[in-house]
Amino acid sequence: MKVSLPPQTLMLTYPILIVGSYDAGGKPNIMTAAWGGIACSQPPCISVSLREATLTYHNICASGAFTVNFASEKYVREADFVGMVSGRDTDKFNVAQLTPVKSKQVNAPFVDEFPLSLECKLFKKIPLGSHTMFVGEIMGIVSDQNILGQNGAPDVGKAHPFVWGSSPKMGYYSLGEPVGFGFSSGKEIQHQ
Repeated sequence: MKVSLPPQTLMLTYPILIVGSYDAGGKPNIMTAAWGGIACSQPPCISVSLREATLTYHNICASGAFTVNFASEKYVREADFVGMVSGRDTDKFNVAQLTPVKSKQVNAPFVDEFPLSLECKLFKKIPLGSHTMFVGEIMGIVSDQNILGQNGAPDVGKAHPFVWGSSPKMGYYSLGEPVGFGFSSGKEIQHQ
């Protein structure tokens, strides 16, 4: 039996995106965002939606750049922490014992301990209401070598990322084993 729910910001899972930026004085900051994802393939772009109240919002507007970092499961506490406090009051890198590294491609820091970081130049800023969507053109990717697969691309099984779940527990969830494979599993139906 299906039931109708009122309109709301709801997905079953949300990505955990750690957004890195510099303030006007060059101080590195990070925040956790769950509203975002791939926005375009040519040019390669990713989006993050932020409230104007955040320091990161203002940092990106001023610098025109940001990074999107993906934490592995062993950094769930740090990822949660940097989403709980403001960079106006707290040096998040220092308190979380994470290391900021200046991107070679854009004017933003990435997190050295995290296995994958996207270096983004602000492509478009779209006011939507309570949030503004920042679309970043991916200018470079920094990856730990040990998470690369045979094809040279990052392997989700080796990176061990996690997601935010919309369950009543408001929890973080690990990704399990694959249940199928793209452009392959559907062939069973296609050839019936």
